[in-house]
Amino acid sequence: MPADTLEADSTKAAIAVLGAGSWGTALAILLCRNGHRVRLWGHEIEQIDALRRDGENRLFLPGVPLPDGLSATASLDDALAGASDCLIVVPSHAFRRVAEQIARQLPAAMGVAWATKGLDPASGELLHAVARESLGARALAVVSGPSFAQEVAHGLPTAVTVASSDAAFAERIARLLHGERFRAYTSSDIVGVEVCGAAKNVLAIATGIADGLGFGANTRAALITRGLAELIRVGTALGGRKQTFMGLAGIGDLVLTCTDNQSRNRRMGLALAAGASLADAQSKIGQEVEGVVTALAMHRLASRLGIEMPISEQVYRVLYEGVSPESATRALLEREPKAEFG
Repeated sequence: MPADTLEADSTKAAIAVLGAGSWGTALAILLCRNGHRVRLWGHEIEQIDALRRDGENRLFLPGVPLPDGLSATASLDDALAGASDCLIVVPSHAFRRVAEQIARQLPAAMGVAWATKGLDPASGELLHAVARESLGARALAVVSGPSFAQEVAHGLPTAVTVASSDAAFAERIARLLHGERFRAYTSSDIVGVEVCGAAKNVLAIATGIADGLGFGANTRAALITRGLAELIRVGTALGGRKQTFMGLAGIGDLVLTCTDNQSRNRRMGLALAAGASLADAQSKIGQEVEGVVTALAMHRLASRLGIEMPISEQVYRVLYEGVSPESATRALLEREPKAEFG
């Protein structure tokens, strides 16, 4: 759709969604259902050609028709031309590169939101810090919370958090996303929300390993609860607010990711417990498993801050030091008894 057509119809927002994976496609579909027009960008021309030809994202979100208000493009220039809003939904390892690419194309007054969950793998920074470095002084927001792409794409009820230090911008993004079956709450705790979205993926790998080893519901509940303690520990050390970890972006997303096999991170843990190599498990899953790169970044962050994160540490050891899932589990069980709070 030409940029002048987008600009001519001021009754609807024209939104650039950057990232044509399952989550980016699902959010683009949601925005279209809410009455907006969307340009969905992906960097692989073959995939974009397939989206146009098939009328759906058969690679990442099969069986969900793309609405009429959605156009796909492999050109960042075309995606951003005439857009009123920009939502980045690429894997964490690509976030900095995409932000740097679009920096000169965005109007100075345009804010940027993202639904990427993770840390910058090179620096270990939270993504809002990367966005600030790459995009300069503008309104920034993160969208996070318990949300599987398939369920959002199929219109199942979902609730998320939109966090920004700019209350008006958080409200704007929330209103764009908010619909009949999609509820968006706002928060000013961008640090807490981002820590939750990153660290919960590592904990989901741990829970998948435990379930794959047949340890049962008691173990799963313990891992989720003690994993939440790790989220709070590192998140508050970075400036996040404790109440955030008790909300949708915290315990909500943690429970979702740890307990349902739609979670790629949980499936990674299950595969590792069954004896698969990391490479084989990633190949079988076929999509980005954010917890893998986040485990390394979280290990470095916890070391730098001097924070104890025993569950996340054992996931790191399994992924990067060749420790077996059984040995990692034994290391957790053999830890000295201690007070639960203190």
